[in-house]
Amino acid sequence: MSAHKSVQPVDLVIEARWIVPVDPSEVVLENHAVVVKDGRIVALLPQGEVAGRFAPRSRQCLDQHVLIPGLVNLHTHAAMTLLRGLADDLPLMQWLQEHVWPAEAEHVSAQFVYDGTLLACAEMLRGGITCFNDMYFFPRAAADAALASGMRAAIGLITVDFPSNYAADADDYLAKGLAVRDQLLDEPLLSFCLAPHAPYTVGERSFARVLTLAEQIELPIHLHLHETVQELEDSQRRFGMRPIERIRRLGLLSPALIAVHAVHLSAQEIELLAEHGCSVAHCPSSNLKLASGIAPITELAANGVNIGLGTDGAASNNRLDLFQEMRLAALLAKEQAGRADAINAHQVLHMATLGGARALGLEASIGSISPGKWADLCAVRLSHMALVPCYDPVSHLSYVVGREHVSEVWVAGRMRVENGQLIENNETGLIKLALLWQNKIRP
Repeated sequence: MSAHKSVQPVDLVIEARWIVPVDPSEVVLENHAVVVKDGRIVALLPQGEVAGRFAPRSRQCLDQHVLIPGLVNLHTHAAMTLLRGLADDLPLMQWLQEHVWPAEAEHVSAQFVYDGTLLACAEMLRGGITCFNDMYFFPRAAADAALASGMRAAIGLITVDFPSNYAADADDYLAKGLAVRDQLLDEPLLSFCLAPHAPYTVGERSFARVLTLAEQIELPIHLHLHETVQELEDSQRRFGMRPIERIRRLGLLSPALIAVHAVHLSAQEIELLAEHGCSVAHCPSSNLKLASGIAPITELAANGVNIGLGTDGAASNNRLDLFQEMRLAALLAKEQAGRADAINAHQVLHMATLGGARALGLEASIGSISPGKWADLCAVRLSHMALVPCYDPVSHLSYVVGREHVSEVWVAGRMRVENGQLIENNETGLIKLALLWQNKIRP
């Protein structure tokens, strides 16, 4: 006689036409369900098996949708939404030195960062992004905005060697950043990165301090690296070596390093990143818009380097849209490699989800639809006229879908977007907020 099996009470069952768990790779499940309790995934199983095992308080039927892990934006400066379109069509250093840095010097404050990050969170959630890796001034304000939006964030503890409205010098940046981490350590939606800005804004002493802290408290290091040819030329002139060689000598190449952009790499440098277990944050739109170049992600992937996708800030993209980055990443890789099969749809979806999570040290918590992980989920409706017919939902996600097709988003099991509309944030209020800042920045 078989033992009686009790039915387990749970919070939520999501049934979907297709589910792409991401791990294991290249798997598409049809007519399956995700079971959620206390914010975490407890089961992924065929829909017909749910009734005998689980009793949900709430049920969501997505019979025309594909359900994927929430997208992970591996590199952004969220508050720079308030500088979107301020100075376009300019080379990177001219853009920074003549426009962005002066605007930041005049306007950036804790309130600027809170309001700009709130606007960014709304844009990202609407586009299926459930976690972002931020690098900007006043990290406490960015963290508060992420929490107010119910969004997961890796908060960068920025370090540069020049003063700003936020801090006086590198020691001050680090002290203030570590204080923020101490204050918010118990927030389940937050994690932290050390964020030295770039080799051209951070000196040896500051890098040494960052490395010591990263090892002591086991934080990732989020760093712009090899973004432009000018960066390499300047480094060669100042230090007699390329930036990667410089940070290698300083001991920063490790599995903790997230190399942002990594556009201009020799074969030896690609091998170095692979050998040391580094991750790359690939930002194709920003790299194209600033004419920085195209990162060699086919070669990076072939060497086993972990790759995630980032939008960069809205001032240099000008969208916080990972579906756009997925499509561009795949298409640019094909052109660069001269092979249509160079980077496929499953690979770019992995970059946009588990690749980003792994870079942040969060792969045990998010990035795939797996029991035990947080229920950070994104549903995309595939019944729109522009999306039919659908022979392969993963191909659609990479080559057809836009962020406007995102219908539902959950973070830790809590719905944040329903039928394409934000639940928490008032869109009219956010638009008014943005216009107020626009009038201050450019009256």
